[in-house]
Amino acid sequence: MTDTIAPDTPETPERRGPVRRAFGWWFGISLWKRILAALVLGAAVGVAWGEGATSIGWIGTAFVRLIRMLVVPLVFLTIASGVAALADPKRLGSIGVKTLAMYVFTTALAVTTGLVVATLIAPGLGASFAGAIPKAMGTPPDTAQMFMEIIPDNPIGAMAEGKTLAVIFFAILVGAGVIAAGKGAEPVRQFLNAGSEVMLRIVGFVMETAPFGVFALIAVVMGTTGPSSFIAVLKLGLCVVVGSAIVTLLVHGLIVVRLMAWLSPLPFFRGIADAIMVGFSTSSSSATLPVAIRVAERNLGVSPPVASTVLPLGATIGMDGAAMYVAMLTLFSAQAFGVDLSMADYLVIAATTTIVAMGVAPVPSGSLFVLAAVLHAIGITPEQTAIVVGFILPFDRILDMIRTIPNVTSDLSIATAVARWEGEMDVARYTSADDV
Repeated sequence: MTDTIAPDTPETPERRGPVRRAFGWWFGISLWKRILAALVLGAAVGVAWGEGATSIGWIGTAFVRLIRMLVVPLVFLTIASGVAALADPKRLGSIGVKTLAMYVFTTALAVTTGLVVATLIAPGLGASFAGAIPKAMGTPPDTAQMFMEIIPDNPIGAMAEGKTLAVIFFAILVGAGVIAAGKGAEPVRQFLNAGSEVMLRIVGFVMETAPFGVFALIAVVMGTTGPSSFIAVLKLGLCVVVGSAIVTLLVHGLIVVRLMAWLSPLPFFRGIADAIMVGFSTSSSSATLPVAIRVAERNLGVSPPVASTVLPLGATIGMDGAAMYVAMLTLFSAQAFGVDLSMADYLVIAATTTIVAMGVAPVPSGSLFVLAAVLHAIGITPEQTAIVVGFILPFDRILDMIRTIPNVTSDLSIATAVARWEGEMDVARYTSADDV
């Protein structure tokens, strides 16, 4: 009698081991939900644990280093491959002009929002600087030098030093060179495209560590700063929360996405949830860039040429949250020191902030480095500026987390609008935006 071999039966959850069931459950949850849960849990642990939360700070640091590790190669490969894919140099000019115009437009609206909210709430009235240790943030960046450094004297050196604008410039030239070379450069075009795909896959791998990194980052912030210390800058914090909500929901969601791109804002915000939470936890637009490119292409349906051109540029000059915050701090300082401002002063603040905000470093507390330039324009002395910075700095990390959100939504909303105008968008994918 011959043995009968039973046909293979499909594996069911009950037939899996406990480890495989746990992994299946974990990866079955949308990434943004895992990150949100980690954020809430990390805040609770930080408040309960206090200073002891610093012992897990290395987890958050490792996550941020993983993200930063990807920025330069991702920027170079995605921009170069994106430009090469356009095939027509005129398209690059069209995308570039629209992108720059949109960044100036939204930055101006963010500055206006900051001025209006700070005027209404008046966070500086009654502010006491007793106990504040003056802290100078150094010389504001020289605008002419900043533009000159866009042209790298050594492209490899610029990559090693993380000079994003210089890397963008060189990548655009490489992409344009591929277009000009025609069929002879087809192997280079394929290499750049394959390299871009590989980097986005690596971003996907790194993002699976995000819940753990976010948990540690938030726990450390809440453990060392805590919600109670936030009371000292409660009115300014209220300004930042209200202003960030207005810029994010009304300027980016309603004006840019709805009225200018003719799209529903709900799929937009659902599709970029991962990027928002990474931006919030890291307080860095630069660190969020790899995630932003990933969600733009996979969730919003923005084509690689547009995503790889608009988003790296936005991570450097698209600082709506920072612009809003600098405008608020300027009014806060004027109110605290009793400086009467005329309508002309408001216009000077608006114009100066719009310009200097594009030079804000995409790192935590980067806004404070350009504050002196705006305060100087309305007669605030360097000594007074140092007092303001010394007062704000201990609480700035929490405020920075909040205002990084409009920085992120600015980049992604503009990428969405430009892609829509250029016919470089998969609208079907956008309307079904969900986590990958």
